[in-house]
Amino acid sequence: MNQHTPLTAHPQATRAWRQAIPLPLLEAALILTWSSGFVGARFSIDYAPALLVVFWRCVVVTLILLPFVAKSLRQTSLPVLLKNAGIGLLAMAGYLAGVIQGIALGVPAGLAALFADLLPMGMALLAALVLGQRLAWQVWAGLVIGLVGVVVVTHGALAWGNAPLWAYGLPLLGMLSLAVATLWQKQLSAEESLGLLPNLWLQCFVSSIAFAIVEGTQGSLAPIPSTGFALSVLWTVGLSTVGGYGLYWICLRRATATRVASVLYLSPPVTMVWAWAMFDEPLSWQMVCGMLVSGVGIWLVVRAEARQNPS
Repeated sequence: MNQHTPLTAHPQATRAWRQAIPLPLLEAALILTWSSGFVGARFSIDYAPALLVVFWRCVVVTLILLPFVAKSLRQTSLPVLLKNAGIGLLAMAGYLAGVIQGIALGVPAGLAALFADLLPMGMALLAALVLGQRLAWQVWAGLVIGLVGVVVVTHGALAWGNAPLWAYGLPLLGMLSLAVATLWQKQLSAEESLGLLPNLWLQCFVSSIAFAIVEGTQGSLAPIPSTGFALSVLWTVGLSTVGGYGLYWICLRRATATRVASVLYLSPPVTMVWAWAMFDEPLSWQMVCGMLVSGVGIWLVVRAEARQNPS
């Protein structure tokens, strides 16, 4: 008997409903919500320390989801919980702390975002070197072309800041942390994998502890009584965490890690559209061209993997 109790009375119907949604539609929603995280970080820095917002983002998600996942978590063995907690620490605390703390120490946001956008290449290299997976040359070509598109999009925002030299490694370590978590998640057996909501709850729970330790050494963890702070937390709770991370794990169950990561090559131009709509930042033909180049790279990856893994 499976050790996990489903969250609904009809788990087969829930899975069938998710499977009925076309994967490209889920990936489009993933790009939209994932890119909202960078916009949320940009919005929140005017009202509170970035890690304080991330801490409360995790706390709020933990409190909201607890009634829906408590029964399932109680019936899950400790080893399974510990494995998924480790994945959560790497995927959320490691990734967000690396990128956000790098920016806080003076790494320019554009450069930090570019390091984060190396996720598809980092994941492919780890899969090849550590797991011994062999990717078709078309997949490698698509990843490189997609990265070129990202560089074209972000070129105008790239600059070398005044941060300590070691701080530039933090966004890179954050990217590698998410890459390791993603590959680890894909290696879990069905018995070791939690449902979507218990998985998301556990990630936010362990990450809130990690952020409390980091931010607590620098100042108070008390929420700031302002509308801007509240909106920052709500934005990142709904769009970036439940939407972004939730859709990331859903897509990862439907497709390969390489495909899901490569789709995120489109997050930089979408982020800039967010910034144009919310902060009146300018758009340019360079961004459009970069988006098209990344689109070609993603198409190569998707087509190559479809040939390797015909459904």
